Parts: sequence; C-alpha cells; structure tokens
Amino acid sequence: MTSTPVIVRVLRDPQSTRNLQLAEWDLLLRQARVANLLARLADMVLRHDIAGCVPEQVAMHLEGAMIMASRHKLAVEWEIEHIGKALQSAGIPLLLLKGAAYVAAGLPPAHGRTFSDIDILVPKARINEAEAAMMMHGWASTHHDAYDERYYREWMHELPPMQHGRRMTVVDVHHAILPETAASKPDSAKLIAAAVAVPGRPGVHVLQPVDMVIHSACHLFHEEELDKGLRDLTDLDALLRHFAEQPDFWPKLAERARELALARPVFYAMRYTSRMLETPVPQEATRLMASSGPVSPLLGLMDTLYERALLPIHASCKDGLTGAARRALFLRAHWLRMPPGLLVRHLAHKAAIAMELGSKK
Repeated sequence: MTSTPVIVRVLRDPQSTRNLQLAEWDLLLRQARVANLLARLADMVLRHDIAGCVPEQVAMHLEGAMIMASRHKLAVEWEIEHIGKALQSAGIPLLLLKGAAYVAAGLPPAHGRTFSDIDILVPKARINEAEAAMMMHGWASTHHDAYDERYYREWMHELPPMQHGRRMTVVDVHHAILPETAASKPDSAKLIAAAVAVPGRPGVHVLQPVDMVIHSACHLFHEEELDKGLRDLTDLDALLRHFAEQPDFWPKLAERARELALARPVFYAMRYTSRMLETPVPQEATRLMASSGPVSPLLGLMDTLYERALLPIHASCKDGLTGAARRALFLRAHWLRMPPGLLVRHLAHKAAIAMELGSKK
C-alpha cells in the first residue's frame, strides 16, 4: 500500500484525530463502518478524552453507534443468561468464545464491539446433549439442506447455527476451534480443562488468557472471509496489550501455541498486530515465535497478502493487488480447512448452487 489508511493511523494513535479535517473524518467514518469498527471508534474517542475535538456532524454518527453498541451489549448479556440456563438443564458448563467471552469477562476488546452471533464450546462427547438442551429452550437449526447438515456434522467443528424462534438470536455450538477435516487439530479437551470461571458470573466460563489469544489468532488467520479482518486484528491488539501485564505471558503464549499445534497463526497475530497497529510485542517474544513463521520468500508474500486483505473493504483502502490478495487468502483458508479431494467437491457444490441461484434471477 502506498499510504496508510486513516483508520489505521487513528487506531495506532487516537490523538491524531485532533488534527483531522472534516473530509478526513468523513473518510474515517466510512472506513470504520464497513470494518464494523464505528462503535469501537466512538468508544476510543471517549476513552482518550478527545470528544471535544470531534466535529458536530461526526459526533452524531459516533453517538448513534455507541447507542447501538450499548443495546447490543444488553442483548448479549440477556442471551448469555438464557444459554447458560439451557446448558445447565443438561449439566453442561457454559464456555463462551470470542465476542461473548470478551463481554462476559469485561475485557478490553468488548469496548464498542458488536457481533452477529454467540459462540460456545462444549465437549464433543456431549454435543448432542447440548443441541437437545438448546432445542428444548427455543433454539433450532437454521440449515435443513442435506448437504449442509452433512457439512457441519461430519466435517466441521460446530453444529449448524441455531436460531431462537422468538428472539431470533443465533448461537454457534462448537466442539472444537478448527474443523474435523483441518490439518491442525488442537485438542479441545485441553482448552476446556484450562477454562476459567468468570468472577461474579456463576456457571460462566471463558478460555484462559493464552488460549483466548490463540483462539482469536486461529479464527482470524484461518478465516476465508476477511471483511471484518481489521476488527478481529484490533481484538488481538487489545488482548495482547491487556494480557501482557501478566507475569510470563509471552513465554506461556509461545509454549501453549506449540502445544496446541497453532504456533503459525500466533506468529501471524504477533507480526501483523505489531506491523499494522504498532502493538508493543517484545523482541524476546518475537524471537520465541520466529521459527514458527514461514521461510523468507513466503513470509514476504504473506505480508503482501495480509497487509492488504486485513484492511476495510473500501475503495480508499484498495490498490491493484487487493482483490488478488483476498482471493488468494480465501483459497488458502479452504486449503487449510479441507483435504484436496473434499475441497474440490465442496467448492464444486457451492459453485453449482451459485449457478442455480443465478439462473433463477
């Protein structure tokens, strides 16, 4: 990229908003909106005490985003309570992942964060019990196509998304953090065993700090759709800054990443948070993870791809290589997710569905 997008400059240095002209604010709002970062931008302005420098025309948008984020948080809190009751009826502990975990644990990534569904992790041996409990409390599968059912239940790491019949909220019930067909198969039992209870929330658990970072990294750097990639990268930035205050965090992170066979996504997490958001990753931590990255020519290629694809999908954040970078990472994610034979079958099926839908228009 020839120039750094304004949203990246502001994420690196919130005080830089003091010098923005109205046209730059307009562009910042547009970039933040498509990246699902508008409420986080609004929260950042308040936390850094720079609201007085925000033009009136801009403040309206930020205020609206904060109102929506506040209502979203209340809805998530309500949903966590009901999911907990459903699982409790089957004697299954509630272990939250990603956005809902950040909210429940009051972690920095929860500030101004919105998301479309709630993710939970249950032991694979009890996945059917968990599904039955959720159904008894009003949730039902959103996928009824025979292929999709097989795709989720045989090959993926989760049930088909479950939607509540009245509140329309969606829960993703996971039994692992990567698909059954993926080359990397981290032991979910280790994640569940090391989970920690959330103080003041009886029955609610989240992953331990290093596992939370590893899962966030795994989710982002195995993801095929990176339209919210910058949002997820800011999650990692916030987690790393927050947990770095704990003693021996960086050595523990490196050791645990290797134990779970997920050192490569953690390497990428540390590299791109520091390169793009100037996350303070210590040199010793970088050294500990250096051998987990790709060799030099491939690393340069990955920089070219991710430093474009992680930016918002906005015309101001594109160059001539952005489209190719996104397509390449889409294919890479599928390659990591499935063996070649199954991948060809899956993509052929999806292509056939797309063609059929196109012919009906």
